[in-house]
Parts: sequence; C-alpha cells; structure tokens
Amino acid sequence: MKVRYFILILLIGFSSILRAQTDTLYVYGPGGPAAAIEECAKIFSNKTSIPVKVKAGPEVEWIQRAKQNADLIFGGSEYMLTQFTMQHEGLIDTATRTELYKRGAAILVRPNNPKNITSLKDLTKVGIRILDVNGAGQLGMWEDLAGRQNLIGGIQKNIYKSFPNTAMAIKAWKEDNTYDVFISYTSWYLRLKDVSTLVTIPVRNTVYRGTPIAITTVTIQKAEAQLFIEFMLSNEGHAIFKKWGWE
Repeated sequence: MKVRYFILILLIGFSSILRAQTDTLYVYGPGGPAAAIEECAKIFSNKTSIPVKVKAGPEVEWIQRAKQNADLIFGGSEYMLTQFTMQHEGLIDTATRTELYKRGAAILVRPNNPKNITSLKDLTKVGIRILDVNGAGQLGMWEDLAGRQNLIGGIQKNIYKSFPNTAMAIKAWKEDNTYDVFISYTSWYLRLKDVSTLVTIPVRNTVYRGTPIAITTVTIQKAEAQLFIEFMLSNEGHAIFKKWGWE
C-alpha cells in the first residue's frame, strides 16, 4: 500500500505542488464516517496541495450537487453504497469501489449508565426503552446482534422508536431523555461522549459494517481521487480511522 501511494504521489503529487491548484475534490456520503474522512482530507490536502471538500449527512441534502460535481461517494456500510448505486444508476464507477475499514456495533446508554446495562441481554429487561436506526448503514443491525444470542424477541419488544438515519436518532436522543439505550457504533460514541456512556459488546457477539468508497463517473479528476483513496488506505490514514472508532 505504501508503494502504491508513493507511486501516485510521484505521478501527480509533485505536479500539484508546482502549479497553482484550483481543482477541488468533492466527496459525498453519510454522516457516520465523516469525522475520519474529513481529518484525512485535511492532512491529504496539506501534503498534496489538492483541496478536498467533504459534504456529509442525509443523502437528500447533497444528492443533487453530487450528481453534478462528485468525485467520490462513500457509504456507511457496504449495503448502503450498493443501494445508492442501484438508485442512482450510472453515477458510480463500480470498478473503483474500495473497502476502507470496518467498525463495530456498540450500546450507548445515558451518562453514568443509570439503568446498569452491561450486556445485550440487559436490553430485554422490562421497561428498557431502546432507540434504533433502521437504515443509513444500520439497517437490521440490532437483529444481527440479537440473533447471535437468541434475543430477537426480547429486544424487539423494547424498541420504542426507529429512525431512518442517525442524524434524526441523535436529535431524539438529545431531546428525549426517556430513551435508555441507543444501539449504534463505537464511532458514534466518540462524537457523543457528552450525552452517553459506552457499553462495549464482546468481539464474539458483535457485528461489523464496512466503509466503502468509489470514484464517480462524472469526475474529471480520477487520478487525484484515487490518490485520496490510497492515502486513506495508508498507515497514516488507517491511524486516523482508528482514532475515530474503526478497526
């Protein structure tokens, strides 16, 4: 990976330094991976003089712009980018699709864990109110977790409300303190430390989702876009993703 990244730097990185760089890479995707990708973008830009702008959030907020100028599209899970590719046929160059890193599921509870939740089994207790994201990279995630321990029925009856994306779920979590549990990712806990406590799920019982990225068919900067992917796959890029909760 280091060799590929170095070769690409030789091919286009030096030319970027020698000329005034005005072309910006535009990267779009959901909010989950945004923090890691934005930090990678900042460091990558400093190294190569190639500006990178990341627009993350619910698809409805950016899809029209992405159809015009997106160089890269990323997903919050593999199925999420597949779904995007199916819905926007011809926008993704599927041959360039690359898996970055995986992130594990986690249980978020209220600060200081007032309900003393220590495991998935505790989510089946009477009176526990669960907030769930039923989409946006987390579709069916609670069911995958529960199925490993034969807890599907018990957890399902305690899901008080499901939301189509994490942004809406976070808003509800912050505004309604009657929710006891937020089934999400470790990566989201790192951005919600002020309003949650993390309950980790043992590796043998957890599930993971990938983080795919692909170059678009509308880009005119394919080489630069590939260079950014290679940077994220480098040791330096991997360290950034680990910092934000990926493995």
